[in-house]
Amino acid sequence: MITLRDISKKIGARTLFEDVTITFNSGCRYGLTGPNGAGKSTLFNIILGIDEPSSGSVTLPRKVGFLKQNIAQFSEMKVIDVVIMGNKRLAETFQERDALYELEITDAIGIRLGELEEIIAEEDGYSAESDAEVFLNGIGIPPEWHHKKMHSLPSDRQFRVLLCQALFGNPEALLLDEPTNHLDLESIGWLERFLHNYNGVLIVVSHDRHFLNAVTTQIADLDYETIIVYPGNYNDMLIAKTSLREKTELENKSKEKKATQLKEFVARFSAGTRASQVQSRLREIERLEPQELKKSNIQRPYIRFYPPEKVSGQTVFKVKDISKSYDENLVFNHLNFEVSRGDKIGLIGNNGKGKTTLIKLLAGILPLDSGCIEVGHQVQIGYFPQNHSEVIDKKSNMTAFDWLKNRKEGINDQDIRSILGKMLFSGDDAFKSIAHLSGGETARLILGGIMLCNYNVLLLDEPNNHLDLEAVSALSWALEDFKGTAIVASHDRDLLNNATNKIIAFETAKPYVFEGNLEGYLAARAAK
Repeated sequence: MITLRDISKKIGARTLFEDVTITFNSGCRYGLTGPNGAGKSTLFNIILGIDEPSSGSVTLPRKVGFLKQNIAQFSEMKVIDVVIMGNKRLAETFQERDALYELEITDAIGIRLGELEEIIAEEDGYSAESDAEVFLNGIGIPPEWHHKKMHSLPSDRQFRVLLCQALFGNPEALLLDEPTNHLDLESIGWLERFLHNYNGVLIVVSHDRHFLNAVTTQIADLDYETIIVYPGNYNDMLIAKTSLREKTELENKSKEKKATQLKEFVARFSAGTRASQVQSRLREIERLEPQELKKSNIQRPYIRFYPPEKVSGQTVFKVKDISKSYDENLVFNHLNFEVSRGDKIGLIGNNGKGKTTLIKLLAGILPLDSGCIEVGHQVQIGYFPQNHSEVIDKKSNMTAFDWLKNRKEGINDQDIRSILGKMLFSGDDAFKSIAHLSGGETARLILGGIMLCNYNVLLLDEPNNHLDLEAVSALSWALEDFKGTAIVASHDRDLLNNATNKIIAFETAKPYVFEGNLEGYLAARAAK
């Protein structure tokens, strides 16, 4: 178990959480929720000893697995060795044993080698490599990559290796911060099955609502400067939290109404002969003091892609016999399909199979090797790149306000401030330097730019990667309501289920077009 006692954390004048005492129990899977900036990552760092609390203490089990984010420190190591490092005691024992074998064997060294072999046996070290391979295969790292250096793998696969590292070695507790960020749907399914069978204490942060609903047994919600634990998954928490808040607000209104009536009685008879009744009313007024309700830190952006100024032609894209490769890697070969006005298309499939490439080809950012893409009449494209730096130069001195102003000629300042407010850039935040924006703020700003320009076709590549759950929900509703055409590459299953009516699956040698949402596609695939 993990125990937090009287934990507080303040950053400047802002209190993230105060006097939090909570125990995370073994056998339970907790989703840690709260909007961006609420303090989830800070709490993780406090638990792991990376950050200091303002007050309080943390008690941890001996073995804790956690998802690291710094792939650079492992760049020269073999993939298999990086995974085994998840068991620190075992990895250090292997390292010491290998170093001793480089020396001339003495009696003392022989004794120490015997002690090390006992530790290796205790930590299941003789099966460590085969156990690590099971994790790597499950998460989508093929055997031919297991003994390669980390830097030779694509960056998204390197992050998957670090996820395997966190899971390796039978940790008693697991802390996973956005574990699905670099996973495809198949790998997410594998991770969900693993976590269902995990017997330690799990605390996970994720913007993937479907994943939280599938995995968690409790939700630890970071709000009102504290952590409240709700039984059930994320959807259960939302219902309980909303109803509890509404109930308290209604009770407060009822108390206020009754207290007002009692105060009127006191005012009328305080100087008369009904002194005992007045005192009774005064005591009742004290008991009716409304419960103080701290302000929630949850904020949801208002995302709406307004009706386009110009309607596109019935055929938006006609993809004719296109091919695309990178050096020896063939991505598409003789691909044909059409996109009609009103289509909401979800692109799914393993990373590296061509989803981003297709979006960039449709956006005219990449050249074709062969074939052609005919763009329909009056098509106006709004593009959201997976790599935000394609549209926002973080080295620029520009502010968020300036960046939006440059998106549309002749736009007035009031319209810009309106969009910024809807995307949670209130007050002075509107003039925040884009160089200092977080990933979530950058994503919201790009979406704000798209909202400003009234495009009739949206090409969105992993738009939810840096958004919190509230923002992802707002984006999903906006896409559902959008009157134009949208093509979205995403691993967020709720978004794909709710906001799409077609799927292009990159799961075979040739992308497959399915009429229906993700749920329909998965059911059809399972029935084959």
